[in-house]
Amino acid sequence: MDPATRRRRAALFLFFLIPGLSISSWVTRTPDIRDQLDVSTAQMGIVLFGLSIGSMIGILSSGTLVARFGTRPVMGVATLLVILSMAVIGGGTMLSSAPATTAGLFLFGAGMGGGEVAINIDGADVERITGRTVLPTLHGFFSLGTVVGAAFGILCTAVSWPVQWHLTAMAAVTAAMFAYAFRAIPHAVGKTRDDGSRPDAGAAPAEVRVWKDPRLLLIGGVILAMALAEGSANDWLPLLMVDGHGVDPALGSAVYTGFAAAMTIGRFAGGFFIDRLGRAPVVRASAICASLGIAAVVFADSAVLAGAAVLLWGLGASLGFPVTLSAAGDSGPDSAARVSLVAMIGYVAFLVGPPCLGFLGEHYGLRVAMIVVLAFTAVAIILAPAVGKRSATASPATESAARP
Repeated sequence: MDPATRRRRAALFLFFLIPGLSISSWVTRTPDIRDQLDVSTAQMGIVLFGLSIGSMIGILSSGTLVARFGTRPVMGVATLLVILSMAVIGGGTMLSSAPATTAGLFLFGAGMGGGEVAINIDGADVERITGRTVLPTLHGFFSLGTVVGAAFGILCTAVSWPVQWHLTAMAAVTAAMFAYAFRAIPHAVGKTRDDGSRPDAGAAPAEVRVWKDPRLLLIGGVILAMALAEGSANDWLPLLMVDGHGVDPALGSAVYTGFAAAMTIGRFAGGFFIDRLGRAPVVRASAICASLGIAAVVFADSAVLAGAAVLLWGLGASLGFPVTLSAAGDSGPDSAARVSLVAMIGYVAFLVGPPCLGFLGEHYGLRVAMIVVLAFTAVAIILAPAVGKRSATASPATESAARP
C-alpha cells in the first residue's frame, strides 16, 4: 500500500469514528434529554423525526452530489453538519426546547445521511485499490466511536454532567479530528458528471441499469434489514432497557455500550471470517445471531437475560452494513452508483426506520415494537445468498494486490 493510500485509509478511519462518537453521545443521554424536554415516548418519536427528515434529504441528495462534486466536498460539508448538530442538540436540551432539539437532530441526519454515503463510496474505492476487505474495519471505527462515546456518556450520566456541556465538548473533539483527516482525502473520487446538468455519456446508462439489477435489489433488502437492526438499537436501546425492562438510566446506557462493543468486535474480526468463509455464510450467520438476540430482548422477562442478549444483537448486526456495501461495489459496472444506491437504502432504514418505531412503542411498548425489527432480520437470513461472490479462495491477482 503506497503512503498516500495509507494516509487516506487512516483519514477514513476518523471519518467513520466521528459519527460514531456523535451518535452515541446523544443516544446515551436520551433518557436525560427526554426528561429535560418533558415529552412522552410518542413525542420523543416526533423529536427524532427531525432526524428522519434530515436523513432523507441527505440520503436522497448524496448520490447526485457525489456524482457532481466527488466524495471529498460532500464528506467535508456533511461531517461539519454532524459536528454542529452536537452543539445544537445540547442547546435545545438546555433550553428545554423540543423544536431546537429537533433542529439539531435534523442537522445530524442531513450530515449522517449525506456524508456516510460518500464515505462508503470512498471506502469501497480504497477496497478496490488495495484488494483487501476494508469496509468492515472502517465500519469498525464507527462502532469503536460508539463504544468510546457511550462510555463517556455513561460517565456524564453518572455524575449528572449537563447534556449541553457534554455534547459541546464532543463537538470540539470531533472538529479537531475532522481538521486533521480532511487533507488526506483525494479529489474527484466518485465524480461521474462533467457539468452541473448532465452525466457523462457513459454514466447515464449505468445509472439506469443499477435500479433494474435484481441481485442489487436483493442486496438492498439485506442491508435494509440489518441497518434497521443496528439503527433501532442506536436510537432506542437505552430507553428499551429503562422502560421495557425496568433498569435505571445509567445501566440502560451500560447495556447500550455492551451492544456497541459487540458491534466493534464483530466488525474488526469480520474480515478474517469473510476472507475464509465468503460473504454469504457470514451474513446469514450474522442475521441468525441478530434475530436470536432481538427475540430474547423482546420475549424474555429477565433484565439480566435481555442485557446479555443485546451482545448477540450487536454481534449479529455488526457486519450487515459493511458486507452488503462491499457486495454492491463488485456486483457489476459503475461501482460508485451501486454503492450509493445500496447505501441509500441502508441509511433510510438506519436513520428513518427507528423513529417510526416510537409510534408503535407509544401504543404497544418498545419491546413489542422491536418485533418489526425481528421480522426484518428473519427475512435477511433468506436473502443472504445475494451478497455472495467473494470467497475464501482469492485469485492470484487479488492476493498480490492485497500484500503490503
